[in-house]
Amino acid sequence: MALLFAAALAAAGLPLQAAGDAAADLAEGKLLFTQKAVPACAICHTLADAGAEGAVGPVLDELKPDAARVAKAVKFGLGQMPAYTTLSDEQIQAVARYVAKASSTAK
Repeated sequence: MALLFAAALAAAGLPLQAAGDAAADLAEGKLLFTQKAVPACAICHTLADAGAEGAVGPVLDELKPDAARVAKAVKFGLGQMPAYTTLSDEQIQAVARYVAKASSTAK
């Protein structure tokens, strides 16, 4: 059964980590997006999963960026968006994975 679960994760393009770890990572990413990043991403961006209705940045539900694109924007800034120099690489990856996952499932 564990092998089937691992194969399903791999087929979905997910790392072979425990489902609980993946859920915790997404929860941390959502918390960073909505509250912990300063300024919070939700102030500028619209993302339905986060209940965010920002009006300055792109609507992430429509843009549907992948995690690499989000991580690059968070780390280095983009246009009016500042670089988030106070976030660790792990935090940047968590918020990037969250945004990519949440926006990919938006209608």
